[in-house]
Amino acid sequence: MILTRCAEFALAAPRRIVAVALFLLVATAALAGPVVLSLPAGGDEAPDTEAARAERVLDEKFSAAGRSLVFTVTSDAGVDSPAAAARGADILAALQETSDATQQGSYWSIPQPLLLPQLRAGLTSTDGRTGIVFARLQGSEQEIAARAHELAERFVGEQDGVTVAAGGQAVAYYEVEEQSGIDLALMEAIAIPLSFLVMVWIFGSAVAALIPVLVGICAIGLTMASLAVVQRFTDVSIFAVNLASAICLALALDYSLFIINRYREEIARGASRERALHRTLQTAGRTVSYSALTTSLVLASLLVFPQYVFRSLAYGGIAAALMSLLGALILAPAFIVAFGDRIETLDIRKPVRRWFGREAPRVRPPEEQFWYSAARFASRHAIAVVVVLVVILLGLAAPALGLRLSMPDDRALPDSHTSRQAGDLLRTEFAQNNIGTVQVVLPAGIESPAALTEYAARLSEVAGVSMVTSPSGIYAEGRSISPLAFDAAQRDDAGYLSVFTVEDPFSAAGREQVTQLHDVPAPAPVLFNGAAQRNADNSAVTMNRALVALGVVLLVTFVVIFLMTGSIFLPVKAFLMNAISLGAAFGVMVWIFQDGHLGGLGTTATGYTVVTIPPMLGILAYCLAMDYEVFVLSRIHEEWLNSDRGPEANDRAIAMGMARTGRLVTAAAAVMVVVFLGIAAGQVSFMRGFGVGLVVAVTVDAFLIRTLLVPATMSLMRRANWWAPAPLARWQQKRGLIDQDLPLQPDPGSGAGGRHRRMDLF
Repeated sequence: MILTRCAEFALAAPRRIVAVALFLLVATAALAGPVVLSLPAGGDEAPDTEAARAERVLDEKFSAAGRSLVFTVTSDAGVDSPAAAARGADILAALQETSDATQQGSYWSIPQPLLLPQLRAGLTSTDGRTGIVFARLQGSEQEIAARAHELAERFVGEQDGVTVAAGGQAVAYYEVEEQSGIDLALMEAIAIPLSFLVMVWIFGSAVAALIPVLVGICAIGLTMASLAVVQRFTDVSIFAVNLASAICLALALDYSLFIINRYREEIARGASRERALHRTLQTAGRTVSYSALTTSLVLASLLVFPQYVFRSLAYGGIAAALMSLLGALILAPAFIVAFGDRIETLDIRKPVRRWFGREAPRVRPPEEQFWYSAARFASRHAIAVVVVLVVILLGLAAPALGLRLSMPDDRALPDSHTSRQAGDLLRTEFAQNNIGTVQVVLPAGIESPAALTEYAARLSEVAGVSMVTSPSGIYAEGRSISPLAFDAAQRDDAGYLSVFTVEDPFSAAGREQVTQLHDVPAPAPVLFNGAAQRNADNSAVTMNRALVALGVVLLVTFVVIFLMTGSIFLPVKAFLMNAISLGAAFGVMVWIFQDGHLGGLGTTATGYTVVTIPPMLGILAYCLAMDYEVFVLSRIHEEWLNSDRGPEANDRAIAMGMARTGRLVTAAAAVMVVVFLGIAAGQVSFMRGFGVGLVVAVTVDAFLIRTLLVPATMSLMRRANWWAPAPLARWQQKRGLIDQDLPLQPDPGSGAGGRHRRMDLF
């Protein structure tokens, strides 16, 4: 058996295992660290949307694709001052010398007689102090981010009374990538020491507490190495690094907590160290293996999304779960054997008790523990508990009904970043919203230039459109206002137009405007591109694929819980309980970060939620909830199997299962909360919302759902908890996850004298 061999391996060569693990940690930090920290911050756009197809046509036929790059040039003397004009000319010259920069232009490069009011509105601020220089950068996301940063470094800052800021999607990519690396270091700097302190308090021993932390650090190193390998074959987002690191810390600490706790229990029962380790891995090791398998399968549901940010999160999350499992089954036992009796040294609780003059607490039987009492209370008042908690949790979830999805922009960053500063200027000081420009692409089928001209004129009549540029000139309110062919082109029977707007593309008005533009009859098949179109496309793709992912999650839940318990009702109960805690997490996140309550906890509320966050939060929080579900249900099921199946057996099994798991589940939840607070301390606003959502989900699940709502609902279901049709029941008994042949041992806490039961699952 694999788990037995893991125990034998740890007993035979503990120091070699530790030495190899530490060597791999150093090697991966040196080799994989620079690779994963330079990953791009993109990947949130689906590859086959209308906007993506339009982008490909713009690239292939017109060389007009790429990410926007905008420099704002501000002078108190005005945009026409010699210093401002000279600075703008220098920036434009640098862009023109850049091979992968296209469609360069500026306020100062357009002759004054051709500078119409509509053009001026998009190129200068309303107070006349700021002008812009613009371009598009082509290449991969990494190349675009690096080149944008290189250009920004040359010009950003104040000189001769002129202040320059760099913005646009290209610079925002780099700054989000850079900030994500800083946030990752901050998360680890917060989570690792605080997790160690929590573990010290849980175990009472600094040595025992050190083991899970070391396992977590090694798991992070191996997971980073896995991502470095994966990125050689496919795209990987920088956000996978942050998420995978958090999962490693959470699961490695969680799994190691259960392994060490069970080992100490076996030692306390009088088992030898060898026997204790064998029994630990056969029981607790089995449970964490099921948990890691379930977590991996749920995370795999992210693979149904076409955006590579989701797929890379799946790669990183699965690697994190597997590396955490390896650490718990191999490295943690090796540390246990290597430390030997010293695992109980440095007990900080003894001096604390002496300080307050208290005796060491006695080990209380399960019936005297808080978790047993809480479960019995929930069972006796099941209807009231269910009604009150469901009402409270649905109230927390209510704001999620107003969830609105959108792509991120520079407002995800603090205002200390240059892309945020430039973006704020463009949004607040310019009458025309350059960020919202819509590109209308006609890949083929234009019968004549006149047809394209007429189409441009009709587009300019749509509400909120300030002007439309076409190959034949500029149009506003349905008429030609200039013969200047600006930022538009026609090749054979293909062409594209640029629609300039006063609407924010991230607002409902911006989306409505794109819909109205679609309704204008076109002379040929048409594709739309731009921030509003990308928002609509990617939101729709994400919501549609979320339904597929939900189906995968439902299937995994049903299969795992059924194989573990033999019940067809408990999987449904598990899904509903997890859904309620997720609803509360979504509701709090939307209320704070989308709607702006509590000051958005230091972020800028834009009225929408970044499209990638709900699937990320939903899948990861569901994984953690299933983690607890496996731990709790496995023990309750065991107690049920060893009961007399009488009228009180169901409620007693629930209470005993909670008594034996409640402390560990809440301790594990406390560790996870610490880890996710590290994410919430980051500066990228949507990742801060993600961290807060996880904190809420874990807290609600561990302290309300598992402690009260699960016992109450299982009490109401009574014997139906354990029912399945006879054929399914017989099949599960033969192939279920719980080993029917586990050895028996006395159960001193059962109060049943010589009754025997199967070995504890952890």
